[in-house]
Amino acid sequence: MSDSADTDPMELQSLLRRAADGDSQAWREITELFAPRVFGLLRAHCHDSELAEEIAQSTFCTLAAKIGEYVESGRFESWIFRIAMNRLRDEMRRRARHARPMESSALGVAAVQKGGSGTDAAASELHERLARAMARLSELDREIIEFRHTAQMSFRALSDYYDEPVGTLLARHHRALRKLRAMLEELGVDGEDLGG
Repeated sequence: MSDSADTDPMELQSLLRRAADGDSQAWREITELFAPRVFGLLRAHCHDSELAEEIAQSTFCTLAAKIGEYVESGRFESWIFRIAMNRLRDEMRRRARHARPMESSALGVAAVQKGGSGTDAAASELHERLARAMARLSELDREIIEFRHTAQMSFRALSDYYDEPVGTLLARHHRALRKLRAMLEELGVDGEDLGG
């Protein structure tokens, strides 16, 4: 198949039908297309690679269980990301109910592990500033940037996900990026630091 963001709907429909019939090659292709994007989106939201991996696996287990019932109508991309985000929200709620304070020694270990040299330190600092700026955005602005850039969701899939017109989401995305750029400039990051 072609690039995941430009997947042909007829090709995807055939792939999903073959996967529902137990074709292991079709499953591999679906996984190759969507697993990195699902994982990236989850990691961007929870900042925990292990949890993101766990939720991504759970998402694909749900997909495997429900693929036979799914009828492709051009909404697969939004459907799989909705499953992933719902799983993540459920897990975050569960963890909040069972939260325990973190020991300060664990925080110290994490801070030491973040250290690096030269380029690694600069990249780490840039990443930290980006994370701080993203955290200052509203949840909706942050989510639309993560869906579009981390999960590589098309605007059509975003339209399905939010049940809003594509034009509305284009405008919202543009405003969110403009806010993020302004916040990054306040933190001393310019366009060249981010690659343009």
